[in-house]
Amino acid sequence: MIEFIDEHKATFGVEPICDVIEIAPATYYDRKRQEREPERRSARAKRDETLRPEIQRVFDDNYGVYGVRKVWKQLLREGFAAAKCTVRRLMRQMGLQGATRGKAFTVTTIPDDLLARPTDLVERDFTADAPNELWLADITYVKTQVGFVYVAFVTDVYSRYIVGWRASRSLETGLALDALEQAIWARLDGDPDGLIHHSDHGSQYLSIRYTDRLRDAGIEPSTGSVGDSFDNAMAETINGLYKTELIHRRGPWKGLDDVEYATLEWVDWFNHRRILEPIGDIPPAEYEANYYRDNSPADTAGLKRNSLR
Repeated sequence: MIEFIDEHKATFGVEPICDVIEIAPATYYDRKRQEREPERRSARAKRDETLRPEIQRVFDDNYGVYGVRKVWKQLLREGFAAAKCTVRRLMRQMGLQGATRGKAFTVTTIPDDLLARPTDLVERDFTADAPNELWLADITYVKTQVGFVYVAFVTDVYSRYIVGWRASRSLETGLALDALEQAIWARLDGDPDGLIHHSDHGSQYLSIRYTDRLRDAGIEPSTGSVGDSFDNAMAETINGLYKTELIHRRGPWKGLDDVEYATLEWVDWFNHRRILEPIGDIPPAEYEANYYRDNSPADTAGLKRNSLR
């Protein structure tokens, strides 16, 4: 309203405008006096001025996807004393709104009823007591100007850390196998110690090449159903975040190369900086670091390389 009065006061005068918009002229003059003499501003106005650039920074540094709660939590992590209602009010004033996930679900794995299926060892219980106890694997897709690009993820259930991923123009087994190879290289020192790998029963995950690689690495396979998102719910959640936070917000996509590079950046951010509510509003890498800090040094051998940078 102050800006509106400034814009039209030369034509209509301050008092007539205030009468129309129903504010006291004293309010306008007091606000203008505060602009000339900042020390006269209220404590709330001074606090707001300090918080606005920090809110904008947190929002911009996190793909512009954080809503009120996550911006507020990140500010608290950084030592800024701010009430959640204050962050909500300022974000509304600044026109900042976090990403909202859609509800669409598309099957990208190809079922093959002729292949033997491993038993479902998870039964929708997506919990783990330590890193490298349970991995989830799934594939999603990205529409580009030259056709679809498919992205395979392998995620550690304990921390939600994305331990392996690959992008390809093909849905063949090699896509899923390359993501698995990255996970094995990054996380295992030759002894998986009861690690379970869970996926749906798409042909990519039931192929001889894929199951042989799991067997060679000493990893126990487990499968749910194709098309039933509850049988691989956490993997579907990771896919949903990926699509919402990166793909839908930064498209259109030209082809494989730009999807691959953007996914590399997103995975690094997701693993090392994105705060996740289910693990206490901290990033996956920090959550795992806390686990290894709180356990004996001998246990740290399980995390061969803690980054996929």
